[in-house]
Amino acid sequence: MLIDWFTVIAQIVNFLILVWLLKRFLYQPILRALDAREKRIAAELAAADEKKREAEKERDEFRQKNDEFEQQRSVLLHTASEEAHAERQRLIAAARTDADDLRAQRDEALKREYQDLRAVLSRRIGAEVFAIARKVLADLADTTLEAHIADAFIKRLRALSPEEKVGLASITRLSAQPLPATPAMTAAAAAETAGILIRSAFDLPATQQNAIKAAINEILETRIPVRFEARPDLISGIELIANGHKVTWNIAGYLASLEEEIGKLLKNPAEPESKAEPEAQPEPGPGFPTEPEFGAEPQAEASVKEKNAGKKKPNTPDNPETSNLKPPAHIR
Repeated sequence: MLIDWFTVIAQIVNFLILVWLLKRFLYQPILRALDAREKRIAAELAAADEKKREAEKERDEFRQKNDEFEQQRSVLLHTASEEAHAERQRLIAAARTDADDLRAQRDEALKREYQDLRAVLSRRIGAEVFAIARKVLADLADTTLEAHIADAFIKRLRALSPEEKVGLASITRLSAQPLPATPAMTAAAAAETAGILIRSAFDLPATQQNAIKAAINEILETRIPVRFEARPDLISGIELIANGHKVTWNIAGYLASLEEEIGKLLKNPAEPESKAEPEAQPEPGPGFPTEPEFGAEPQAEASVKEKNAGKKKPNTPDNPETSNLKPPAHIR
């Protein structure tokens, strides 16, 4: 078989031209398109990788922040729970304290109200009892009882201790002379202040007056003018007044001492009793100054116990068992 080299060469040239043409107009655009696409895909992949890395970074940051938030949330919840518990305990304690204070104030108010009511009732009852006692004693007082009281008073004078007798003698010595007349007191009134004044609820008979004068002269070992005066407010009693001082024995003294002691107990039952106020006595008359008292103070409690001990028998000088009771004697 014969080979036509011209044809072969022509075919080779044609093939090369075709290859060039294909490369020039077909393969290069396709390759450029493929390269561009590859670059675009690579860029997109790179961008995707970058976004993925950013997303992972953001995810990690979010996860970290979420963990931190959870930790902070747990801490805040724990702190809030502890603070709420502490506040609850504080409020409960404050409420209990307020409730205890209110309860204490209520109890104190009720106690004060009870004590005030009790004190008022006690004072009213005591006042009524003492008023009734004074009324009954005033109604029962008569001249016979006053005579017995005068006898008891004479015994009381003779039973004074030597110190009391010396004090009474010094007082009566000063009263032997009348006080000087002043513009407020006439000479006649000043003359009446001389000597000793004996007061009683009723007019004493002459025998009783003479017996009292004799007892006074015997005790004082001197003769001093003695005057007698009736004072119904003594309520079965008798008193000796000299130079503004008194030696008294009367049932009203018992009642006043008892009423004063009960008043002090009602006024302040829990604390020690304060010093008793001086017992109010009737004014001895014009020109007699009020002198400080000396001598024995009345013993109200002893008087009450003695009275209670002698309830079954009347406390009169006629009763031998009760006539030895020492009444409250005042030298003022």
